Amino acid sequence: MASLSILEIDDEVYEGLRRRAKQHGVSLEEEVRRILRNAVATPDRLGKLALDCFGPVHGIELDLSPRELHEPPYLDP
Repeated sequence: MASLSILEIDDEVYEGLRRRAKQHGVSLEEEVRRILRNAVATPDRLGKLALDCFGPVHGIELDLSPRELHEPPYLDP
């Protein structure tokens, strides 16, 4: 597993990360790992991404009707 050192973090950012870690009951390093993991994760469903970005938390109600899953089309190169 890789390691990463980040230099010159603003004091406010560091304190904010420390507070978040405390709220979530994890170490500062674990909180940063979670943030980074979420930042690069691909959403499982586009609808979930839409809800995360524009959903009820942001005051917008979206009506996403259920859809049947299908395989993506095969495109012959």
